[in-house]
Amino acid sequence: MTEGEVLCEDDLFKSDEEEDLEKVKLQKQRLEEYYAKKKTKPAVIAKSSILFDIKPYDSETNLEELENIVREIKMDGLVWGTCKLEPIGYGIKKLQIQCVIEDEKVSVDALEESIKDLEDYVQSVDIVSFNKI
Repeated sequence: MTEGEVLCEDDLFKSDEEEDLEKVKLQKQRLEEYYAKKKTKPAVIAKSSILFDIKPYDSETNLEELENIVREIKMDGLVWGTCKLEPIGYGIKKLQIQCVIEDEKVSVDALEESIKDLEDYVQSVDIVSFNKI
């Protein structure tokens, strides 16, 4: 054995490029598998349940007619639910109506403005409850 020869075959300073390339290939393959699996899953549609208080313009307002007009507001992703009349006082009642919206398709502000635009029937609109489904 000469002075220049190394007793150990392991070279501590050798390049890890081959190992790094294998790791990168494996990582890339796993990412591709993950994205392929993710594409097959159906997207979750975020929905919200909203309960509106709609106060009539005056005591003479026909609340059944008001309900029908509010239900005529159509938007993609909007489904109207139950409705009831709640007493305010002095014989005046307000309309409470519930709806379910798809958050991506329906703006709550736009829906509220659509109801407020019924000026002949509506004095004010309040959101009583807003729940994510």
